[in-house]
Amino acid sequence: MEAPLLRMENITKEFPGVKALKDVNLDVCPGTIHALVGENGAGKSTLMNVLSGTYPYGTYTGKIFFDGEECRFGRIKDSERKGIVIIHQELALNPYMSIGENMFLGNERGGMFRINWSQTYTKAKEFLNIVGLNESPHTLVQDIGVGKQQLVEIVKALAKNVRLLILDEPTAALNEDDSQNLLKLLLKFKSEGMTCILISHKLKEVEQVADRITVIRDGSCIETLEKSTDEINEYRIAQGMVGRELNDYYPKREKKEPGELCLEVKNWTVYHPLYRHFKVCDDVNFNLRRGEVVGISGLMGAGRTELAMSIFGRSYGADISGELRVNGKSVVLKTVKDAITHKLAYVTEDRKALGLVLKDEIRPNITLANTSRVADWGFHLNNDAERAEATEYSAQFGVKSTGIEQIVGNLSGGNQQKVLLAKWMFAEPDILILDEPTRGIDVGAKYEIYTLINDLVARGKSVLVISSEMPELLGICDRIYVMNEGRMIGELSAEEFSQETIMMMILKASSK
Repeated sequence: MEAPLLRMENITKEFPGVKALKDVNLDVCPGTIHALVGENGAGKSTLMNVLSGTYPYGTYTGKIFFDGEECRFGRIKDSERKGIVIIHQELALNPYMSIGENMFLGNERGGMFRINWSQTYTKAKEFLNIVGLNESPHTLVQDIGVGKQQLVEIVKALAKNVRLLILDEPTAALNEDDSQNLLKLLLKFKSEGMTCILISHKLKEVEQVADRITVIRDGSCIETLEKSTDEINEYRIAQGMVGRELNDYYPKREKKEPGELCLEVKNWTVYHPLYRHFKVCDDVNFNLRRGEVVGISGLMGAGRTELAMSIFGRSYGADISGELRVNGKSVVLKTVKDAITHKLAYVTEDRKALGLVLKDEIRPNITLANTSRVADWGFHLNNDAERAEATEYSAQFGVKSTGIEQIVGNLSGGNQQKVLLAKWMFAEPDILILDEPTRGIDVGAKYEIYTLINDLVARGKSVLVISSEMPELLGICDRIYVMNEGRMIGELSAEEFSQETIMMMILKASSK
């Protein structure tokens, strides 16, 4: 057997009150794609942070060997000099700088005292073409969506002299087509001799590209599966991750006749906040009934998130026109507070920038959208009540932490998502808009969220789900609307929809 490019021996990492890694061993062979899978909080990202120098030598025990040489990385720059580059799950881009500037930040093109901007933007465009991102490298990062920002992170890593590329949930923000393009790119890199470590909750993608799959559970390595010798499928991988057999990805729900209309959107038009001539949503019409789950499908850039945010207290867009009806009454929701008052909640796709206060504890994050519920006389915060409610909701949503006083920014991405969901359920909504609710969530936690959705609609609540994962929409929705280039192009019942039908609708609309 070929000597491993990377060997990690007996890696143990502790945080206050938590042993995140327990004597973990990992071998990665050169020229392969090696997947790391496990539930949120299992230790996957922590292990890669140890490898990259994010957690420097001395803060953990164990040894790291790269290309046969023991490495003691004190910072990320040390590992990058060896050709180890990590793309973290959470984006690390400067929104006020251009795509090209972000790509080469800390890796500038030019001489010692002067940046060659012509070379910077020329090379940036070349890398953008590789990943199929059709944007000018001069565009500011703040003016592109989270999915495109993820692609910028990827090309930023590719611009370095990479030997081992570590990708932590690289397709979490991408639709199916873009995800497949990225996976093909990884296979191309593999054919050229590059080694990749892929962390992903999308088990179908892992099964598709990985040569070896290491399962981590509760900080320990459970097993490593070899594509050449082991039977590998989604259910086999999931069983190792959760420690039990999973019979179905989507919990069964007793389908009932939906109730009366609770949300109606009529002739809804939204213009881009910067480019005021550009319609982001064009004369959109749809509705939602009490006790049903409705999905909105579409490719990246279809306008789904912009639509949801414009409805939710006009938190996105300019020159908004059209009519909103909540429970049969026409309403004007000018602010997020207005939306919350009318029992609407919106779980954003970008939890880091828009959903959570990362520097604060779990406790205030959970109660943030409905502080009056834990306040005496509506304005004086009752600390005991807040602690009790935060503890209950944290437990209800299965947040893995040292307690409600743990800083949210120190949680794994999946546990941050659980805190975000807990925050909006604490607001007691009747209409819940979920924008990519399972992005970066493991298979066990996904099941928990789907169960929560079922419980909500069983209680007469209504759920609108925006998702780039078509199987997810097919598995949980009663109806699906299809959106393309700012317009609603069709509506499908449960009996009608399939991935092929949805894609054909999009392709047909795009060709007009």
